Amino acid sequence: MGGTMQEKPALGLGSLVSGLREVYRSGRTRELAWRRSQLKGIIRLLTEKEEEIFDALRHDLGKHRTEAFRDEVGVVLKSVKHTLQNLEKWAAPEKAPTPLVSFPATALVVPEPLGVVLIFSCWNLPLGLALEPLFGALAAGNAVVLKPSELAPSTSAFLAANIPRYLDSEAVKVIVGAPEVGENLMEHRWDKVLFTGGARVGRIIMTKAAKHLTPVALELGSKCPCIVDWLDSKRDSQVAVNRIIGAKWSTCAGQACIAIDYILVEEQFAPILIELLKSTLERFFTKPEDMARILNQRQFHRLSSLLEDHKVNFTVVHGGDTDPKTLSIEPTILLNPPLDSDIMTDEIFGPLLPIITVKKIDDSIEFVNSRPKPLAIYAFTRNEALKQRIIKETSSGSVTFNDAIVQYGLDSLPFGGVGQSGFGQYHGKYSFEMFSHKKAVFKRSFLIEFMFRYPPWDDDMKLGVLRHVFSYDYVSLFLALLGLRR
Repeated sequence: MGGTMQEKPALGLGSLVSGLREVYRSGRTRELAWRRSQLKGIIRLLTEKEEEIFDALRHDLGKHRTEAFRDEVGVVLKSVKHTLQNLEKWAAPEKAPTPLVSFPATALVVPEPLGVVLIFSCWNLPLGLALEPLFGALAAGNAVVLKPSELAPSTSAFLAANIPRYLDSEAVKVIVGAPEVGENLMEHRWDKVLFTGGARVGRIIMTKAAKHLTPVALELGSKCPCIVDWLDSKRDSQVAVNRIIGAKWSTCAGQACIAIDYILVEEQFAPILIELLKSTLERFFTKPEDMARILNQRQFHRLSSLLEDHKVNFTVVHGGDTDPKTLSIEPTILLNPPLDSDIMTDEIFGPLLPIITVKKIDDSIEFVNSRPKPLAIYAFTRNEALKQRIIKETSSGSVTFNDAIVQYGLDSLPFGGVGQSGFGQYHGKYSFEMFSHKKAVFKRSFLIEFMFRYPPWDDDMKLGVLRHVFSYDYVSLFLALLGLRR
Protein backbone atom coordinates (compact mmCIF):
# COMPACT_ATOMS: atom_id res chain seq x y z
CA MET A 1 0.00 0.00 0.00
CA GLY A 2 1.04 3.55 -0.68
CA GLY A 3 1.69 4.51 2.93
CA THR A 4 3.19 1.24 4.16
CA MET A 5 6.65 -0.23 3.84
CA GLN A 6 7.31 -3.79 4.87
CA GLU A 7 10.51 -5.06 6.39
CA LYS A 8 12.57 -5.95 3.31
CA PRO A 9 12.07 -2.75 1.31
CA ALA A 10 12.85 -0.79 4.49
CA LEU A 11 16.52 -1.53 3.85
CA GLY A 12 16.51 1.24 1.22
CA LEU A 13 14.85 4.21 2.86
CA GLY A 14 16.59 7.10 1.16
CA SER A 15 13.95 7.52 -1.54
CA LEU A 16 11.14 7.31 1.01
CA VAL A 17 12.64 10.08 3.15
CA SER A 18 13.33 12.18 0.05
CA GLY A 19 9.74 11.71 -1.07
CA LEU A 20 8.45 12.88 2.30
CA ARG A 21 10.66 15.96 2.11
CA GLU A 22 9.26 16.78 -1.32
CA VAL A 23 5.72 16.50 0.04
CA TYR A 24 6.63 18.75 2.94
CA ARG A 25 8.34 21.31 0.70
CA SER A 26 5.23 21.44 -1.46
CA GLY A 27 3.58 23.24 1.46
CA ARG A 28 0.40 21.20 1.62
CA THR A 29 1.03 19.85 5.12
CA ARG A 30 1.23 23.44 6.39
CA GLU A 31 -2.32 24.21 5.32
CA LEU A 32 -4.83 24.16 8.18
CA ALA A 33 -7.37 22.44 5.94
CA TRP A 34 -4.93 19.56 5.38
CA ARG A 35 -4.19 19.27 9.08
CA ARG A 36 -7.89 19.18 9.93
CA SER A 37 -8.50 16.51 7.31
CA GLN A 38 -5.84 14.28 8.87
CA LEU A 39 -7.32 14.68 12.36
CA LYS A 40 -10.77 13.86 11.03
CA GLY A 41 -9.26 10.82 9.31
CA ILE A 42 -8.00 9.51 12.65
CA ILE A 43 -11.44 10.03 14.17
CA ARG A 44 -13.00 8.01 11.33
CA LEU A 45 -10.34 5.31 11.71
CA LEU A 46 -11.04 4.91 15.42
CA THR A 47 -14.80 4.98 14.94
CA GLU A 48 -15.18 2.76 11.88
CA LYS A 49 -12.51 0.23 12.82
CA GLU A 50 -13.23 -0.06 16.54
CA GLU A 51 -13.97 -3.80 16.48
CA GLU A 52 -10.83 -4.55 14.48
CA ILE A 53 -8.82 -2.54 17.01
CA PHE A 54 -10.35 -4.51 19.88
CA ASP A 55 -9.47 -7.77 18.10
CA ALA A 56 -5.87 -6.67 17.51
CA LEU A 57 -5.34 -5.60 21.13
CA ARG A 58 -6.89 -8.81 22.42
CA HIS A 59 -4.63 -10.85 20.16
CA ASP A 60 -1.46 -8.94 21.12
CA LEU A 61 -2.05 -8.47 24.86
CA GLY A 62 -5.28 -10.18 25.86
CA LYS A 63 -6.93 -6.83 26.58
CA HIS A 64 -10.65 -6.80 27.28
CA ARG A 65 -12.56 -4.55 24.89
CA THR A 66 -13.54 -2.23 27.74
CA GLU A 67 -9.93 -1.81 28.85
CA ALA A 68 -8.94 -1.29 25.22
CA PHE A 69 -11.51 1.46 24.80
CA ARG A 70 -10.68 3.14 28.11
CA ASP A 71 -6.90 3.18 27.68
CA GLU A 72 -6.45 3.47 23.91
CA VAL A 73 -9.46 4.11 21.66
CA GLY A 74 -11.49 6.40 23.91
CA VAL A 75 -8.61 8.45 25.27
CA VAL A 76 -7.21 9.05 21.76
CA LEU A 77 -10.63 9.96 20.34
CA LYS A 78 -11.08 12.51 23.11
CA SER A 79 -7.65 14.00 22.50
CA VAL A 80 -8.02 14.24 18.71
CA LYS A 81 -11.32 16.07 19.10
CA HIS A 82 -9.71 18.43 21.62
CA THR A 83 -6.91 19.18 19.16
CA LEU A 84 -9.35 19.71 16.29
CA GLN A 85 -11.31 22.22 18.37
CA ASN A 86 -8.20 24.20 19.32
CA LEU A 87 -6.01 23.85 16.24
CA GLU A 88 -6.68 27.25 14.71
CA LYS A 89 -5.89 29.01 18.00
CA TRP A 90 -2.68 27.02 18.55
CA ALA A 91 -1.46 27.63 15.00
CA ALA A 92 -2.08 31.39 15.10
CA PRO A 93 0.88 33.74 15.62
CA GLU A 94 1.16 35.11 19.15
CA LYS A 95 1.92 38.77 19.73
CA ALA A 96 4.96 39.52 21.84
CA PRO A 97 5.64 42.82 23.62
CA THR A 98 8.24 45.22 22.21
CA PRO A 99 10.11 47.95 24.10
CA LEU A 100 9.10 51.55 23.50
CA VAL A 101 12.57 52.38 22.21
CA SER A 102 11.92 50.17 19.16
CA PHE A 103 8.67 52.02 18.24
CA PRO A 104 7.12 51.55 15.76
CA ALA A 105 7.65 47.80 15.78
CA THR A 106 5.78 44.52 16.21
CA ALA A 107 6.95 41.13 17.46
CA LEU A 108 5.36 37.76 16.84
CA VAL A 109 5.97 34.15 17.80
CA VAL A 110 4.98 32.07 14.78
CA PRO A 111 4.62 28.30 15.22
CA GLU A 112 5.90 26.44 12.19
CA PRO A 113 6.19 22.69 11.53
CA LEU A 114 9.57 21.08 11.96
CA GLY A 115 9.46 19.13 8.69
CA VAL A 116 9.72 15.34 8.51
CA VAL A 117 9.50 13.54 11.86
CA LEU A 118 9.95 9.93 12.98
CA ILE A 119 7.86 8.32 15.71
CA PHE A 120 8.70 5.02 17.43
CA SER A 121 5.78 3.61 19.42
CA CYS A 122 5.75 0.98 22.17
CA TRP A 123 4.00 -2.38 22.55
CA ASN A 124 2.08 -1.94 25.82
CA LEU A 125 -0.32 0.70 24.45
CA PRO A 126 0.40 -0.11 20.81
CA LEU A 127 -2.47 1.89 19.36
CA GLY A 128 -2.54 4.83 21.78
CA LEU A 129 1.23 5.38 21.86
CA ALA A 130 1.27 5.36 18.05
CA LEU A 131 -1.69 7.63 17.35
CA GLU A 132 -1.31 10.16 20.19
CA PRO A 133 2.03 11.55 18.96
CA LEU A 134 1.10 10.94 15.32
CA PHE A 135 -1.89 13.26 15.33
CA GLY A 136 0.11 15.83 17.31
CA ALA A 137 2.77 15.84 14.60
CA LEU A 138 0.12 16.11 11.88
CA ALA A 139 -1.68 18.92 13.72
CA ALA A 140 1.62 20.81 13.73
CA GLY A 141 1.89 20.38 9.94
CA ASN A 142 4.62 17.77 9.59
CA ALA A 143 5.14 14.80 7.32
CA VAL A 144 5.53 11.67 9.47
CA VAL A 145 7.01 8.20 9.52
CA LEU A 146 5.51 5.90 12.16
CA LYS A 147 7.39 2.79 13.27
CA PRO A 148 5.02 0.66 15.39
CA SER A 149 6.41 -1.93 17.77
CA GLU A 150 7.01 -5.31 16.17
CA LEU A 151 6.24 -6.87 19.57
CA ALA A 152 2.53 -6.08 19.05
CA PRO A 153 2.25 -7.57 15.56
CA SER A 154 -1.53 -7.51 15.18
CA THR A 155 -1.80 -3.83 16.10
CA SER A 156 1.24 -3.03 13.97
CA ALA A 157 -0.35 -4.78 10.99
CA PHE A 158 -3.64 -2.97 11.62
CA LEU A 159 -1.90 0.42 11.59
CA ALA A 160 0.07 -0.45 8.47
CA ALA A 161 -3.07 -1.55 6.62
CA ASN A 162 -5.41 1.24 7.69
CA ILE A 163 -3.45 4.45 8.15
CA PRO A 164 -2.88 4.76 4.38
CA ARG A 165 -6.63 4.42 3.86
CA TYR A 166 -7.59 7.16 6.30
CA LEU A 167 -4.65 9.57 6.09
CA ASP A 168 -2.58 11.18 3.32
CA SER A 169 -0.51 8.18 2.21
CA GLU A 170 2.12 10.42 0.58
CA ALA A 171 2.76 12.43 3.76
CA VAL A 172 2.26 9.69 6.38
CA LYS A 173 4.20 6.43 6.13
CA VAL A 174 3.98 3.38 8.36
CA ILE A 175 7.07 1.16 8.40
CA VAL A 176 6.84 -2.21 10.10
CA GLY A 177 9.60 -4.68 10.84
CA ALA A 178 12.25 -5.89 13.25
CA PRO A 179 14.56 -3.69 15.36
CA GLU A 180 17.05 -3.60 12.46
CA VAL A 181 14.48 -1.59 10.51
CA GLY A 182 14.39 0.99 13.29
CA GLU A 183 18.18 1.18 13.32
CA ASN A 184 18.16 1.67 9.57
CA LEU A 185 15.65 4.49 9.92
CA MET A 186 17.99 6.26 12.34
CA GLU A 187 20.71 6.37 9.70
CA HIS A 188 18.71 9.10 7.98
CA ARG A 189 18.24 12.74 8.90
CA TRP A 190 14.97 13.69 10.61
CA ASP A 191 13.71 16.97 11.94
CA LYS A 192 12.55 15.30 15.18
CA VAL A 193 12.46 11.79 16.61
CA LEU A 194 10.10 10.67 19.35
CA PHE A 195 10.87 7.32 20.94
CA THR A 196 8.72 5.56 23.52
CA GLY A 197 10.27 2.51 25.15
CA GLY A 198 13.12 1.39 27.36
CA ALA A 199 16.33 3.18 28.32
CA ARG A 200 18.60 0.69 26.51
CA VAL A 201 17.09 1.38 23.09
CA GLY A 202 16.70 5.06 24.01
CA ARG A 203 20.49 5.32 24.31
CA ILE A 204 20.88 3.77 20.84
CA ILE A 205 18.39 6.27 19.41
CA MET A 206 20.27 9.21 20.93
CA THR A 207 23.63 7.93 19.76
CA LYS A 208 22.43 7.56 16.18
CA ALA A 209 20.58 10.89 16.27
CA ALA A 210 23.80 12.67 17.22
CA LYS A 211 25.23 11.91 13.77
CA HIS A 212 22.75 14.34 12.19
CA LEU A 213 22.19 16.54 15.28
CA THR A 214 18.59 15.35 15.22
CA PRO A 215 16.52 16.58 18.17
CA VAL A 216 15.09 13.68 20.17
CA ALA A 217 12.27 13.28 22.68
CA LEU A 218 12.45 10.16 24.84
CA GLU A 219 9.49 8.75 26.75
CA LEU A 220 11.04 6.11 29.00
CA GLY A 221 9.87 4.04 31.93
CA SER A 222 10.75 4.24 35.60
CA LYS A 223 9.86 2.87 39.01
CA CYS A 224 6.84 5.02 39.85
CA PRO A 225 6.32 5.11 43.63
CA CYS A 226 2.98 5.34 45.41
CA ILE A 227 3.01 6.89 48.87
CA VAL A 228 0.05 5.73 50.95
CA ASP A 229 -0.60 7.84 54.01
CA TRP A 230 -3.19 6.46 56.39
CA LEU A 231 -6.76 7.61 55.64
CA ASP A 232 -9.09 7.72 58.64
CA SER A 233 -12.25 7.19 56.64
CA LYS A 234 -13.06 3.61 55.61
CA ARG A 235 -14.62 4.93 52.43
CA ASP A 236 -11.51 6.97 51.55
CA SER A 237 -9.31 3.94 52.20
CA GLN A 238 -11.47 1.80 49.92
CA VAL A 239 -11.46 4.44 47.17
CA ALA A 240 -7.67 4.69 47.44
CA VAL A 241 -7.30 0.89 47.12
CA ASN A 242 -9.68 0.84 44.14
CA ARG A 243 -7.53 3.43 42.38
CA ILE A 244 -4.26 1.72 43.31
CA ILE A 245 -5.50 -1.56 41.84
CA GLY A 246 -6.75 0.24 38.75
CA ALA A 247 -3.34 1.85 38.28
CA LYS A 248 -1.43 -1.37 38.83
CA TRP A 249 -3.34 -4.34 37.53
CA SER A 250 -6.13 -3.10 35.27
CA THR A 251 -3.86 -1.17 32.90
CA CYS A 252 -2.22 -3.82 30.69
CA ALA A 253 -1.52 -5.97 33.78
CA GLY A 254 0.91 -3.39 35.09
CA GLN A 255 2.82 -3.31 31.80
CA ALA A 256 2.69 0.47 31.61
CA CYS A 257 5.36 3.11 32.14
CA ILE A 258 3.10 5.10 34.48
CA ALA A 259 1.77 2.09 36.41
CA ILE A 260 2.46 2.03 40.15
CA ASP A 261 5.75 0.18 40.61
CA TYR A 262 5.86 -0.03 44.42
CA ILE A 263 4.06 1.31 47.50
CA LEU A 264 5.53 3.13 50.48
CA VAL A 265 3.45 2.93 53.68
CA GLU A 266 4.00 3.20 57.43
CA GLU A 267 4.71 -0.25 58.85
CA GLN A 268 1.82 -0.09 61.35
CA PHE A 269 -0.68 0.31 58.50
CA ALA A 270 0.80 -2.21 56.07
CA PRO A 271 -1.28 -5.23 57.29
CA ILE A 272 -4.53 -3.29 56.95
CA LEU A 273 -3.58 -2.09 53.45
CA ILE A 274 -2.64 -5.61 52.35
CA GLU A 275 -5.93 -7.11 53.54
CA LEU A 276 -7.89 -4.37 51.78
CA LEU A 277 -5.92 -4.96 48.57
CA LYS A 278 -6.56 -8.72 48.75
CA SER A 279 -10.32 -8.43 49.26
CA THR A 280 -10.68 -5.83 46.49
CA LEU A 281 -8.59 -7.86 44.04
CA GLU A 282 -10.94 -10.79 44.56
CA ARG A 283 -13.92 -8.59 43.69
CA PHE A 284 -12.33 -6.88 40.69
CA PHE A 285 -10.77 -9.86 38.91
CA THR A 286 -13.39 -12.60 38.85
CA LYS A 287 -12.54 -13.90 35.36
CA PRO A 288 -9.18 -14.43 33.62
CA GLU A 289 -10.14 -12.02 30.82
CA ASP A 290 -10.56 -9.18 33.31
CA MET A 291 -6.79 -8.64 33.22
CA ALA A 292 -4.49 -8.46 30.22
CA ARG A 293 -1.84 -11.12 29.79
CA ILE A 294 1.92 -10.81 29.70
CA LEU A 295 3.24 -9.80 26.26
CA ASN A 296 5.35 -12.85 25.37
CA GLN A 297 7.50 -15.67 26.73
CA ARG A 298 10.50 -13.40 27.18
CA GLN A 299 8.61 -10.93 29.37
CA PHE A 300 6.90 -13.79 31.21
CA HIS A 301 10.27 -15.37 32.02
CA ARG A 302 11.68 -12.00 33.16
CA LEU A 303 8.79 -11.44 35.57
CA SER A 304 8.80 -15.04 36.79
CA SER A 305 12.51 -14.75 37.50
CA LEU A 306 11.88 -11.76 39.75
CA LEU A 307 9.63 -13.94 41.89
CA GLU A 308 11.93 -16.97 41.80
CA ASP A 309 14.77 -15.03 43.41
CA HIS A 310 15.25 -16.84 46.74
CA LYS A 311 15.65 -13.47 48.51
CA VAL A 312 12.29 -12.32 47.14
CA ASN A 313 10.06 -15.40 47.02
CA PHE A 314 9.46 -15.60 50.77
CA THR A 315 8.19 -11.97 50.79
CA VAL A 316 5.13 -12.84 48.66
CA VAL A 317 2.01 -12.26 50.78
CA HIS A 318 -0.59 -12.68 48.04
CA GLY A 319 -0.70 -14.33 44.63
CA GLY A 320 2.44 -15.47 42.89
CA ASP A 321 0.89 -18.13 40.63
CA THR A 322 2.14 -18.17 37.04
CA ASP A 323 0.93 -20.00 33.94
CA PRO A 324 3.40 -20.13 31.04
CA LYS A 325 0.77 -21.62 28.71
CA THR A 326 -1.54 -18.62 28.98
CA LEU A 327 1.24 -16.11 29.73
CA SER A 328 -0.65 -15.03 32.83
CA ILE A 329 0.66 -14.04 36.25
CA GLU A 330 -1.66 -13.67 39.20
CA PRO A 331 -1.83 -10.23 40.85
CA THR A 332 0.99 -10.52 43.35
CA ILE A 333 1.79 -8.51 46.49
CA LEU A 334 5.17 -8.63 48.20
CA LEU A 335 6.08 -7.17 51.59
CA ASN A 336 9.54 -5.67 52.05
CA PRO A 337 11.57 -7.52 49.43
CA PRO A 338 15.29 -6.66 49.72
CA LEU A 339 15.97 -3.19 48.38
CA ASP A 340 18.96 -4.45 46.41
CA SER A 341 16.96 -7.20 44.66
CA ASP A 342 16.09 -6.87 40.97
CA ILE A 343 12.42 -6.32 41.77
CA MET A 344 13.37 -3.14 43.64
CA THR A 345 16.10 -1.89 41.32
CA ASP A 346 14.59 -2.62 37.88
CA GLU A 347 11.30 -1.35 36.52
CA ILE A 348 8.82 -4.19 37.12
CA PHE A 349 6.47 -3.61 34.17
CA GLY A 350 4.08 -6.33 35.25
CA PRO A 351 1.50 -7.44 37.86
CA LEU A 352 3.91 -7.62 40.82
CA LEU A 353 3.52 -5.01 43.57
CA PRO A 354 6.14 -4.64 46.33
CA ILE A 355 5.09 -2.84 49.50
CA ILE A 356 7.92 -1.15 51.38
CA THR A 357 7.34 -0.04 54.94
CA VAL A 358 8.75 3.10 56.55
CA LYS A 359 8.74 4.27 60.17
CA LYS A 360 7.08 7.59 59.35
CA ILE A 361 5.34 8.52 56.10
CA ASP A 362 7.64 11.56 55.79
CA ASP A 363 10.53 9.07 55.36
CA SER A 364 9.04 8.16 51.98
CA ILE A 365 10.32 11.44 50.52
CA GLU A 366 13.92 10.56 51.31
CA PHE A 367 13.34 7.05 49.90
CA VAL A 368 12.05 8.43 46.60
CA ASN A 369 14.84 10.98 46.35
CA SER A 370 17.48 8.27 46.86
CA ARG A 371 16.45 6.71 43.53
CA PRO A 372 16.35 7.92 39.90
CA LYS A 373 13.70 10.51 39.09
CA PRO A 374 10.44 8.70 38.26
CA LEU A 375 7.98 9.35 35.46
CA ALA A 376 5.22 9.78 38.05
CA ILE A 377 4.81 9.98 41.80
CA TYR A 378 1.48 9.06 43.34
CA ALA A 379 0.38 9.86 46.87
CA PHE A 380 -2.82 9.10 48.73
CA THR A 381 -3.16 11.51 51.62
CA ARG A 382 -5.28 14.23 53.19
CA ASN A 383 -2.19 15.84 54.70
CA GLU A 384 -1.68 19.16 52.91
CA ALA A 385 1.77 19.64 54.44
CA LEU A 386 2.87 16.26 53.05
CA LYS A 387 1.48 17.19 49.63
CA GLN A 388 3.49 20.40 49.59
CA ARG A 389 6.66 18.59 50.66
CA ILE A 390 6.24 16.06 47.86
CA ILE A 391 5.75 18.83 45.30
CA LYS A 392 8.68 20.93 46.53
CA GLU A 393 11.20 18.29 47.61
CA THR A 394 10.90 15.63 44.88
CA SER A 395 11.40 15.66 41.12
CA SER A 396 9.33 13.62 38.68
CA GLY A 397 7.51 13.86 35.39
CA SER A 398 4.24 14.36 37.26
CA VAL A 399 2.73 14.20 40.73
CA THR A 400 -0.82 12.94 41.29
CA PHE A 401 -2.59 13.01 44.62
CA ASN A 402 -5.39 10.61 45.58
CA ASP A 403 -5.51 8.94 42.17
CA ALA A 404 -3.14 7.36 39.68
CA ILE A 405 -2.59 7.15 35.92
CA VAL A 406 -5.51 9.51 35.20
CA GLN A 407 -3.09 12.41 34.64
CA TYR A 408 -2.13 10.69 31.36
CA GLY A 409 -5.59 11.36 29.95
CA LEU A 410 -5.69 15.10 30.68
CA ASP A 411 -5.05 17.13 27.53
CA SER A 412 -4.42 20.19 29.69
CA LEU A 413 -1.34 18.62 31.33
CA PRO A 414 1.98 17.80 29.68
CA PHE A 415 3.09 14.18 29.72
CA GLY A 416 6.75 13.30 29.87
CA GLY A 417 9.65 12.35 32.09
CA VAL A 418 12.64 14.01 33.71
CA GLY A 419 16.16 12.72 34.13
CA GLN A 420 16.37 8.98 33.48
CA SER A 421 12.61 8.74 32.89
CA GLY A 422 12.98 10.73 29.68
CA PHE A 423 12.61 14.23 28.33
CA GLY A 424 10.19 16.05 26.06
CA GLN A 425 6.49 16.58 26.78
CA TYR A 426 3.38 15.98 24.74
CA HIS A 427 -0.45 15.61 24.93
CA GLY A 428 -2.91 18.32 23.90
CA LYS A 429 -1.24 21.62 23.05
CA TYR A 430 2.06 20.18 24.27
CA SER A 431 1.99 17.67 21.37
CA PHE A 432 1.50 20.55 18.94
CA GLU A 433 4.42 22.39 20.52
CA MET A 434 6.67 19.33 20.61
CA PHE A 435 6.47 19.04 16.82
CA SER A 436 6.60 22.79 16.13
CA HIS A 437 9.31 25.42 16.06
CA LYS A 438 8.42 28.74 17.65
CA LYS A 439 9.86 31.19 15.16
CA ALA A 440 10.56 34.71 16.37
CA VAL A 441 9.41 37.39 13.90
CA PHE A 442 10.26 41.07 14.46
CA LYS A 443 9.11 43.90 12.21
CA ARG A 444 10.41 47.46 12.45
CA SER A 445 9.74 50.69 10.57
CA PHE A 446 12.29 52.96 8.89
CA LEU A 447 10.64 55.94 10.57
CA ILE A 448 12.90 56.44 13.60
CA GLU A 449 16.66 55.88 13.74
CA PHE A 450 18.91 56.20 16.81
CA MET A 451 22.58 56.74 16.00
CA PHE A 452 23.74 56.04 19.56
CA ARG A 453 23.68 52.31 18.75
CA TYR A 454 26.53 52.68 16.20
CA PRO A 455 30.25 53.56 16.34
CA PRO A 456 32.29 55.61 16.62
CA TRP A 457 32.39 55.27 20.39
CA ASP A 458 33.94 58.71 20.76
CA ASP A 459 32.67 59.68 24.21
CA ASP A 460 30.69 58.47 27.20
CA MET A 461 27.47 60.01 25.94
CA LYS A 462 26.46 56.93 23.91
CA LEU A 463 27.34 54.65 26.81
CA GLY A 464 25.13 56.68 29.11
CA VAL A 465 22.26 56.61 26.62
CA LEU A 466 22.58 52.84 26.24
CA ARG A 467 22.40 52.47 30.01
CA HIS A 468 19.05 54.26 29.94
CA VAL A 469 17.87 52.07 27.04
CA PHE A 470 18.64 48.79 28.77
CA SER A 471 17.08 49.92 32.05
CA TYR A 472 13.96 51.11 30.19
CA ASP A 473 14.40 54.55 31.77
CA TYR A 474 12.70 56.44 28.96
CA VAL A 475 12.47 59.78 30.77
CA SER A 476 16.25 59.90 31.28
CA LEU A 477 16.72 58.64 27.70
CA PHE A 478 14.58 61.44 26.29
CA LEU A 479 16.43 64.06 28.33
CA ALA A 480 19.81 62.64 27.29
CA LEU A 481 18.86 62.77 23.62
CA LEU A 482 17.96 66.44 24.14
CA GLY A 483 21.35 67.01 25.77
CA LEU A 484 19.79 67.50 29.17
CA ARG A 485 20.34 65.77 32.47
CA ARG A 486 17.68 64.54 34.86
